[in-house]
Amino acid sequence: MNIEHFNDLLAMARAQPEPQRLLMVFATAECEPDATPAQRAAHAAGEGGVLRPLMCVDKDPAELTDFATLAAEARHAGPAWQLMFTAALAGRTTASETQRMLELLTQRVQTGEFGGMLPFNPAGEVVLIG
Repeated sequence: MNIEHFNDLLAMARAQPEPQRLLMVFATAECEPDATPAQRAAHAAGEGGVLRPLMCVDKDPAELTDFATLAAEARHAGPAWQLMFTAALAGRTTASETQRMLELLTQRVQTGEFGGMLPFNPAGEVVLIG
């Protein structure tokens, strides 16, 4: 299955034989305080900047109806976000293991290490980074 939208990922996670947790880090793109005028212009045009994680959450795919419901929950819970990085955690895990993975993913978003995560925009579409 080709994942083009968050709902595709959700369907795939639900179809797995092992229990799944979806780990999500919501982030915004900001312009660095010492950015050059060219960097500021690129950021204003929707390119460049640095990612700042805003909030993170884990969900059982069975808890999620669809992307629209998740996006509404995120809008209610916190500030506006521009990218949501998602990873799946397979198997039975403890709350502390899940929390540790969320912290690791948050750090990876801050440092630009996106391997193993799928980024989605606020419409739920996969975003290609790079």
